[in-house]
Amino acid sequence: MVTENSIKQSQLIQNYYHFQSTIYDATRWSFLFGRKLILDKIATETSPKTILEIGCGTGYNLKKLSKRFPDSKILGMDVSKDMLQIAEKKLGSNPNIQLIERPYVRESEVNENKPDVILFSYMLTMVNPDFSDMILQAYDDLKPGGYIAVVDFYNSKHSWFRKHMKNHHVRMESHLNSILEKKFEVVDSEVHNAYQGVWQYFSFIGKK
Repeated sequence: MVTENSIKQSQLIQNYYHFQSTIYDATRWSFLFGRKLILDKIATETSPKTILEIGCGTGYNLKKLSKRFPDSKILGMDVSKDMLQIAEKKLGSNPNIQLIERPYVRESEVNENKPDVILFSYMLTMVNPDFSDMILQAYDDLKPGGYIAVVDFYNSKHSWFRKHMKNHHVRMESHLNSILEKKFEVVDSEVHNAYQGVWQYFSFIGKK
């Protein structure tokens, strides 16, 4: 269901990434840790026929997923046209990858094409307060026995860092794990330190 809040949230993200898309790939490598790790964990648990990434951005994960699962159908959804334009150039004409410019809501076309894996990579902490709705929707959208895979910011003991991240629309309050663990069977869940504990990120694999 498209709500006033989800529309506002989508517009906020679009505005934020209008500029950030131009520097995203050059800067995010320095703090978006665990992206390779979560793909390794997916490969350990399953050989998916269909993978959906919500908030696929410039296609970093999509490109790696297409190499790791060359026979899989890979869908990348994002609300940022600027990010998707970069992803389109990066991915070329790969027939197994489809980019979708729209918010992840109940009316999304993927509801009729249930994926084996839904991936959220550094996306859910930016969706406030709708992160819980997205997790519940992912559960509904997955095939029976399908997997949710999440890598994201977790927390920081430093208030100055949490405030800094909040200025970039990121909430760091270890608030995602309880919802994930309540809804999904926990397959793998880890919290990792970054920069000697300045902040933490987590990885999670859950089964429907």
